[in-house]
Amino acid sequence: MADVHPEHAQLQADRIYLGWQYAMLYPDPGPPPKRPSPEEIPEEQVAVDPAWVRRERLQEDLLNRPVKIVGIIMTILAALILVLGVSEIIGWPFVFIGLAATGGMALICGYAVHQGERALRSRINEQQARADQRRERRERRLFDAQEEHARRYREWAAKKEQYDRQLTWYAVAVPDEIDRIDVAGGTLPGWSALITLLGATRLYSGGHLTVLDLSEGAIAKDLIELARRGGDDPLVWVLPVDLPRLDLGATLPPEAFADVLAHVVSVSEEHRTTRDLSFDTAILERVLEVLGDCATINQVTAALRALAQVGDPRDDLRSGLLTAVQLERIGTLFGRGVTDRVVIERAWALESQLRKLETLGSEAVRLPPARLRVVSMDRQAGVFGNRVLGTYVATALTHILRQSPASDRPWYHTIIVAGADKLRGDVLDRLMDACETSQTGLVLTYRSLTPTVRERLGRGHAAVAFMRLGNAEDARVASEHMGTEHRLELAQLTETISPAVDGMNGSYTSTVRGGGSPGGAAEDEKGEGDLKEGITESTEWGRSASKAMGEERVLHRSREFLVEPHQLQQLPTTSVIVTHATAEGRQVRLADANPAILTFPKTTLGEFEEVRRLMLGPSEPEPEPDEDPFPPNLGPPPERLDWRRTH
Repeated sequence: MADVHPEHAQLQADRIYLGWQYAMLYPDPGPPPKRPSPEEIPEEQVAVDPAWVRRERLQEDLLNRPVKIVGIIMTILAALILVLGVSEIIGWPFVFIGLAATGGMALICGYAVHQGERALRSRINEQQARADQRRERRERRLFDAQEEHARRYREWAAKKEQYDRQLTWYAVAVPDEIDRIDVAGGTLPGWSALITLLGATRLYSGGHLTVLDLSEGAIAKDLIELARRGGDDPLVWVLPVDLPRLDLGATLPPEAFADVLAHVVSVSEEHRTTRDLSFDTAILERVLEVLGDCATINQVTAALRALAQVGDPRDDLRSGLLTAVQLERIGTLFGRGVTDRVVIERAWALESQLRKLETLGSEAVRLPPARLRVVSMDRQAGVFGNRVLGTYVATALTHILRQSPASDRPWYHTIIVAGADKLRGDVLDRLMDACETSQTGLVLTYRSLTPTVRERLGRGHAAVAFMRLGNAEDARVASEHMGTEHRLELAQLTETISPAVDGMNGSYTSTVRGGGSPGGAAEDEKGEGDLKEGITESTEWGRSASKAMGEERVLHRSREFLVEPHQLQQLPTTSVIVTHATAEGRQVRLADANPAILTFPKTTLGEFEEVRRLMLGPSEPEPEPDEDPFPPNLGPPPERLDWRRTH
């Protein structure tokens, strides 16, 4: 990833995006620290107890009572003596002596009472001083606790802001050094999500895309709508109805064309040997040699009927499929006897299979350039007929790639084969080899892990993406392939949106009938579609995800699970486990292929490990100016993608 802030990561042409990984760089700080209150400080007596003061005063009164009584008595005696002296009952000398004696005793008693009161006040003051000290200590502890709370709250607020603002969805991509991506398992909605995301990012990176949809489930429908909104006019063939307008393979040399037709015939004979395939190829090569260059399928079938002695060859002569010279040469291609009977039987078998392709290219017209081409099978057609058509398209693409020079931009042209387990193993092998040598990206999706698929899963420099595997045996094989020690994190949002899209369905609408595209944007008006807006408004994924975005409770929840068979059988529809070899070892990541996640505010096109190194590195990255992290449009369309070109 470029050295930019992760929030401004750009769509990169050298990355193949397969989904989004839910991960949290910063953990949830939890609730804010509770503010301390005076009640939470340990209880201490912070004031003099009035009851203690009353007890002390009572005790002091009890101690001073005799002294007070004596003092009062002495005071009364002094007053009596004074009265007697004034009345001259007692002489004044005795009065003075009596006053001195009683007054002295009264003064002594008063002093004793005063000292007791003074001592009591001193004790009360001491208690008050200690209470004041305790109050100060309590207030100081409360102040320190509030200061500590303020510090902890500031730290919590910083962590909370960091947690709330952090990115939660990171791109899961593989480098373009990967030759192929094998997708094992999954449902039609899951394939739709993955192909929409992968195809949209390839198109918006400036690449070209060819989709061979053998699933009969219209899984590229959202991708077509997204490309059309972006300013492109995709070309869509729905076979067999659009077979007359399919010119794929029309320019192949006779040897390659014979090989393609021989593989088409072999699709109904799973146990055919290489020798038998070579025999069919030899018959077709000789027939094409008689017919000359640019022979059509209906001419080939007419020649095979003549060779197999089926029907009246004069009908083909009158229709112009064969000439008299060609008919004569066909009759002398092979000898007589046993060999002739074998040729007749094979010619008959070849003709019966190739009749399904008789209308191929019969109404071909020049079509406008398109960076997205989709060849699909009509679900209302026969299962066997669709296998024949799929084999023809795959084999013809293989020969076109073999004749093309290697591109200097890997994955510039990407081929997606949905339902590749419907093709023979040798057809897949040849397509893989052709894509590898021509630097063409190849994505193969398999509904189940048949023995043919297991032999080829992850072979070579390929990445493997596992989706929901309902079959227990398939789930066991997948868990052994990845290793059960991996612990993956699954977002609750993935599980929430998954049921909403399980029922997605639809069908393709042909765009090649009538000889052209159905009036898309003009050349100078293209390129106004924004990828995020297109996903939101043009795809079922965007509409379903917008509802889930309103439920905040599911945005930051997740659960962990181990890669075990029963977990693989319960994966949400859009979950995909991506694994491929790296210099550090095999990497296993769980992603959500839902393309609508790209529109979430906390999604980045940077990968988690790269962002973590960037964000938690020795220095904080400089903030980048705000800018749109996605290309504003598709840009001007490149030159027409010819079937014979991959760059």
